[in-house]
Amino acid sequence: MIGTTAPKKRSKLRKLLGKRYYIFKRSLEWYFGNKSYAKNRVPNPLTIKIFAHHSTLLRQLQGLEMYLQHNKVTNLKIAVSKLNGIIIQPNEVFSFWYLVGDTTRKKGYKAGMMLDQGKIVSGIGGGLCQLSNLIYWMVLHSPLTVTERWRHSYDVFPDAKRTLPFGSGATVAYNYVDLQFKNETKQAFQLKFWFDDQNLNGAIYTTEAIPYDYKIEERNHLIQGEVWGGYTRHNQIFRVVYDKNEVLVKEELLTQNHAIMMYQPFLE
Repeated sequence: MIGTTAPKKRSKLRKLLGKRYYIFKRSLEWYFGNKSYAKNRVPNPLTIKIFAHHSTLLRQLQGLEMYLQHNKVTNLKIAVSKLNGIIIQPNEVFSFWYLVGDTTRKKGYKAGMMLDQGKIVSGIGGGLCQLSNLIYWMVLHSPLTVTERWRHSYDVFPDAKRTLPFGSGATVAYNYVDLQFKNETKQAFQLKFWFDDQNLNGAIYTTEAIPYDYKIEERNHLIQGEVWGGYTRHNQIFRVVYDKNEVLVKEELLTQNHAIMMYQPFLE
């Protein structure tokens, strides 16, 4: 059996001081570290599209006011304007927050949905996890190397209309909970994004064909009751790599997820 401890409650002061400390620490890393961050954006896509995906912009979620969803779309459009067309050259690192920057009212961000210890709250710039989730999912289908990814500690919504495996996203919070990946290949890659009436769309482009196909699999899924009275959810996410002749090249464990469930499982 896999055990998960009960949710921990932290004071507002402790959370505030901790947040400021980690933001300052990350800022020092940006300015004095030895990473070469991707900065350049070009409007035209590179020649070869290797993977594309989309996610629904507006979802009717129980207990969530729809204005937060509409504000989220505004927030996503501002953030996408900072990322669209970004080129990741060999040995460069993509950092979500390095490019997007802080989400403030002055920049046009609105109050959107955020999660605070498993609870839905309203916060300026809320909803950008939809963008980081999309980026992470696309990167998993490429030879790019994820170097920093944070998982959600809570499973907030049931699986209704879920299209990706549980635990296959990447949460972000300015600026210390980041999504980063590195280009350890010898060719450039590019991220492109666009909106239609219903979806946020994304694609990864590159300069030369990739000789592999990538499949993401969920394994060992488990929901269990805990001694402290709640339920937890667990699984493993694997990436399986095939060559173009569908011969298995390798498989790797990407992550093990352990989350506290914020709804009753086993309900229809």
